[in-house]
Amino acid sequence: MTLSGKVAVVTGAAGGIGRATARLLAERGAAVVAADRNPSVAETAELIRQAGGRVEAVVADCASDDGAQRITDQAIAAFGRLDILHANAGVSGPLIPDLATDSKDFAEILRINLIGPWLAITTALPHMQAGASIVCTASAAGLRAGAGGIPYSASKAGVINMVQTVAAALTGRGIRINAVAPGLIETPMTAPLYDAARRRGRGDRIGQLNPLQRGGEADEVAEAVAFLASDAASYINGQVLVIDGGLSSSLPFAPRPAGQ
Repeated sequence: MTLSGKVAVVTGAAGGIGRATARLLAERGAAVVAADRNPSVAETAELIRQAGGRVEAVVADCASDDGAQRITDQAIAAFGRLDILHANAGVSGPLIPDLATDSKDFAEILRINLIGPWLAITTALPHMQAGASIVCTASAAGLRAGAGGIPYSASKAGVINMVQTVAAALTGRGIRINAVAPGLIETPMTAPLYDAARRRGRGDRIGQLNPLQRGGEADEVAEAVAFLASDAASYINGQVLVIDGGLSSSLPFAPRPAGQ
């Protein structure tokens, strides 16, 4: 799954899935533009440079018109082309009761999680040729209830539908678009959940409802993104790859320990 000669943009690259993906794409040979509104995206770029990769860091609001355009312009200015887009930037939303979320908070989550990927796609497409690949980060919360708050889940369901609709809109252009839908992955976004469980001495209970009985790692999602971005996935289009340890594959049940 070499990506040699390709240029990739990764939004939300300051940490978590975005950082892991940016590093892996660079490792596979792509030149990477790592973008985030968090200035620590420079740390991601430095890690890639230390490993011998080619990278540009851009500090920008990925969900604003100006920010999205600046990210794409930087990719073209630095590397002359754009082959891969990982529209990954997102937020989980405030940790308050779902029905208490006010309209401003709801709108901001939609802006970042849904309008952000749309802007990334629409600014990148004019520079993409046949063979290019777009991968959006959705969530298992966009497929089933119980994996996230109402605004977050609604935004990720929107990402999934957008991927399917854009795939149809790109008919005949040879540009693919897919989504990954992570389940419980340890990232800065999920750190409060992990930290709370560990404080209660229940760190070993994290992820126990899925058949693998563990949480996931950002690197595991990055591998899926790299696959979908590569020519190895050349006939996969308009699809959602769920990465949740099998949680969404069955109805909930209380597993019996082995040997009982």
